[in-house]
Amino acid sequence: MKVIRRKGGQGWRFFGAADAGSARLSKTGTISVMRTSALNAIPAPLACLACILLAGSLFAQRPVATAGDEAAVRAIVQKYMDARESQDAHALESLFTADADQLVSSGEWRKGSAEVVKGTLASSQSTGGRRTITVTSVRFLAPGIAVADGHYDLTGLAGGQNRNMWTTLIVTRVATRGADGWRIAAIRNMLPAAPAPAR
Repeated sequence: MKVIRRKGGQGWRFFGAADAGSARLSKTGTISVMRTSALNAIPAPLACLACILLAGSLFAQRPVATAGDEAAVRAIVQKYMDARESQDAHALESLFTADADQLVSSGEWRKGSAEVVKGTLASSQSTGGRRTITVTSVRFLAPGIAVADGHYDLTGLAGGQNRNMWTTLIVTRVATRGADGWRIAAIRNMLPAAPAPAR
């Protein structure tokens, strides 16, 4: 194996025995490359495409989530509702990431787990009633990151009112495995708008 420098000193190439005759010494003392190996002759765009395809095939073999992951996401949503129903501040705080946030239908935006817990408990105490979330779908954006959508129903509120909304929760997995290893990173509650009047 020989190492030679291209004319102008713009880089190095490795040549095997078969390439020994592909370089010659010029009168100026520099080495000019007459022929590169077949590998070096591959156009850069094709080489990049081959790398992308190879990487894609490797990631495709890796499942984004398992049935156990979906069950864990559903479990953490139920734990959230149970802790809220029992007004357990410590249990609620343990279910959220430190930077979690919650945007509620009134437009209030609670940022940070402490504000989320405080606002959640205050809302339940002021309106009373019972709250339930029925998860309708769980979609994984990447391993350890899930979007859970569901119906958010509030019944028996002060004044005898009921509210039927949609909710979306972003759930992420932390270091600990299993249901206890998942935390809620964000909640978005949406109250459907009234139908537009017929014209």
